Amino acid sequence: METNLSSSVRVSSTERLITAINGASLLVCLLAVILVFALRLHRKVVYRLALYQVLASLSCATVGVFQLIFVNYAENPRVYGRVCVAIGWLLLYGLWMKLLFTTWLTLHLFCFGVFHKNLKRYEALYVVSSLLVPGVIGAVPLITGTYALDPTHTVCYINEPNLNGSATGYYHTAVTERIVLWEVPAVVALLACSVAMVSMVTSLTRQACYRMRYEPLADDNQFLKAMKQLIPLAAFPILLLIFMIPALIFNVYSVKSVPQMALTITAFISTSLWSMTSGLTLIVHITVARCALKRKRYTAPNTRRP
Repeated sequence: METNLSSSVRVSSTERLITAINGASLLVCLLAVILVFALRLHRKVVYRLALYQVLASLSCATVGVFQLIFVNYAENPRVYGRVCVAIGWLLLYGLWMKLLFTTWLTLHLFCFGVFHKNLKRYEALYVVSSLLVPGVIGAVPLITGTYALDPTHTVCYINEPNLNGSATGYYHTAVTERIVLWEVPAVVALLACSVAMVSMVTSLTRQACYRMRYEPLADDNQFLKAMKQLIPLAAFPILLLIFMIPALIFNVYSVKSVPQMALTITAFISTSLWSMTSGLTLIVHITVARCALKRKRYTAPNTRRP
């Protein structure tokens, strides 16, 4: 009896910790969105690309906060079960939206940094596909009925509907869907983003070395100006690589058996921190850009003095 009580307390503290981080992430992302619209930065493509990242993170953080209501799941499984289905769909939708936005952003940076080709004309396709594709993918577990509370009672996601382990058919369906609908695409996206980022950094390094040796770096160089604006956006693919790995390890481990609580906590906290750092990245980007602009305006009159 003591073991069950301690386990219950431990799960409750875990719920509170994850909810607190998601709440902080929600506030940070909301502040970043407010700054973008208050300063009218959404008119610029660079900030819109970052804004899409933060909006996707905001949706995931909001879903994470609502996971706290399932602490009382056992009191009314029928009602909470329906809510769990909606939360599970929203969670998978948010994760896919973040993954697609980041993948598109990485492609944009890669094409501009390596081939000097600007893909801003495809922004509509970038947004529409990142909004529609997650909805279609999220509908698959909705049809098969595999959105359920996980065995650790921590999150609603693609899980076995019967937590007693008797519904083996559902279990294998949930495992297959988790692998096909999320794990394999996420791994492919991680590898593609990694290759693209390494290729872009290598290409930019070679270009910088060549220009420093044969061509002076003029301040009015349009390519150089554009790269100064786009380089901070490279932080978003890097955040994807850092925070996606613990979540993927959790998903792979949970295929074979019920994951340990420590692994569960690490996976969910890393996902929450992914959202928080996305918002912080945009806030820092805006702050640095505004400070640089003010410094330039302040020093400009001094340069014209004899």
